[in-house]
Amino acid sequence: MEKRLRIAQYGCGKMSVYLMRYVLEKGAELIAAFDVNPELIGKDIGEIMGTGFFGIRISDAKEADGLLSELKPDVCIIATRSTMIDVREAFTVCAGNGVNAISTCEESLYPWNSSHQITEELDKLAKANNCTLCGSGYPDMYWGSLITTLAGSIHTLKKIKGSSSYNVEDYGIALAKGHGAGLSIEEFKKQIGNYNGLSYEETKRLIADGVIEPSYMWNQNGWLCSQLGLHIVSQTQECIPITHKKDLKSNTLGMTIKAGNATGMSAVVTTETEEGITLETQCLGYVYAPEDMDRNEWTLEGEPDTTLVVNRPATVELTCATLTNRIPMLIDSPAGYVTTEKMPTNYYLVKPMHEYVKSK
Repeated sequence: MEKRLRIAQYGCGKMSVYLMRYVLEKGAELIAAFDVNPELIGKDIGEIMGTGFFGIRISDAKEADGLLSELKPDVCIIATRSTMIDVREAFTVCAGNGVNAISTCEESLYPWNSSHQITEELDKLAKANNCTLCGSGYPDMYWGSLITTLAGSIHTLKKIKGSSSYNVEDYGIALAKGHGAGLSIEEFKKQIGNYNGLSYEETKRLIADGVIEPSYMWNQNGWLCSQLGLHIVSQTQECIPITHKKDLKSNTLGMTIKAGNATGMSAVVTTETEEGITLETQCLGYVYAPEDMDRNEWTLEGEPDTTLVVNRPATVELTCATLTNRIPMLIDSPAGYVTTEKMPTNYYLVKPMHEYVKSK
C-alpha cells in the first residue's frame, strides 16, 4: 500500500497513550478518537499523549457510528475493557461500517471458546462488510507465539505449564474486585471459588450463560491448542485466593487488605487433549507487596524440558507494541473474526506500517 494508514482510536485511557504514539511513530495517521468518559470527551488527543496540541479532539463514543461511516479509517483500535460483552458494541460499530478493528481486550484474542455466539455474530457482520476483526496484545506474543515457537524446538511434548503475574493495582477497580482483592477467604469462596471443581461441560455451559467469567488462560489455552493443532477433550478452571502475611494498602480499592484476606487470585486452567498433551496455565492477579513483580514463566515438559522466564515485563508497552505490529496482518487477513494464530507470527516493523500491507 502506498498511502499512509488512517487509524481511529476507540478508548482513550492508559493504553491509548502508547497506542496512539506508537501508530504515529510507525508512519500511520490518526484521524479520530472516541471515549465514553465525560472527563475525556472534547480533549485534544495531544493532551492524552502528553505531546501538546495535535488537532484531533476526543468524540463521544455515541458519535462513532456516524464518524466511522464518514471518515472510513483503515483500522480502528479498541482499547476499553477485558470481555467480549464489553467490546461487542465497539466491534459492531466498526464491522457495520466496514472498518477493520483490533482490540486489547484479553478475551478477544480467542473468544470462540467463551463467547461463541457474540463472536459468530461479529464474524458474519465483518464478512458481510468485507472487514477483519481480531484481538491482540501481550498474551498474543508472551503467552502465545513465543510458546508455540519454542515448542518447535522440542522433540516430544508432554505438558505445557505457564504462569503470568500482574498487579491488579495497575488495571482499575473493576478488575481488582473481579479478582477477589479485599475479600475474606470465606467471602472469596462464596463469590468466586464456588464454581471450582465443575466438569468441562458444566463450566462451558455456565461461561456461555454468563454465570462464570473465563480467566484469561481459558481463552489462551484455546489459542495455543488451535495453533499447535491439538484437540481439546476437557478443560477446567479453578480460582484460588492469594494472601499475604501482612496488611497491604490498596490505592485502587481505597482500603487496607488485612493479613490473611485475599489480595487477589490465581486462576488455573487445565486442558487435556486427544494428543495426550496437557496444558496447565495460570494467571496470578493480586495486589503486590513491595517485593513482588510481574513475571512470565513457561515450561515445556518432554524431550528436552525447556523453561522460559521473563521478569518485570513492561506489560502495557508490550501490549501496545504487539498490537501495533499486528495492524498490517489484520488488514491483509480474510474478512471475518480472525484470531491471530491464523495470522503469520508477529514481527517488528522496520518500515512505515503501510509498506507491509499487501492485499487491500
